[in-house]
Amino acid sequence: MTPEKPGPGQESVWDYPRPPRLETSSETVEIRLGGQVIARSTATLRMLETSHPPTYYLPRSAFTAGLLRPVAGSTFCEWKGEAAYFDIVTAVRTAPRAAWTYPSPTGGYGALVDHVAVMPAAMDECTVDGEVVVPQEGGFYGGWITSRVVGPFKGRPGSWGW
Repeated sequence: MTPEKPGPGQESVWDYPRPPRLETSSETVEIRLGGQVIARSTATLRMLETSHPPTYYLPRSAFTAGLLRPVAGSTFCEWKGEAAYFDIVTAVRTAPRAAWTYPSPTGGYGALVDHVAVMPAAMDECTVDGEVVVPQEGGFYGGWITSRVVGPFKGRPGSWGW
């Protein structure tokens, strides 16, 4: 694996830290599912972790009321603690376990309270400042790939041990 060299205005995911860094963003983030905009915000959080494209966390209030349905089960992140999951349910489409939150984040990630991330691959479309996001490969990670970031990105075949 050889990191790609970032061009002007780009970031390399190989320059992101481990443990990850959480930063605020004023980019316009929009999420569409079932033919409708289900969330939009210009006050998001970006999680930046070595080898991963950013994951965007939107304020829960940015989501259309009633679309986030809590589901059983959780996962554990060594950095952020226990994640809880949601189905996203619109009138025409349901995305099972496609969103998550950290109700009681650990390790200095308290800003994640009342913020929700989604799996871009489970949505009709996610955009950042109007650019359509390419979902991170692999089905396990929720990274958002835009022209702003270069990889290679964890998640593709053969990258599990990175």
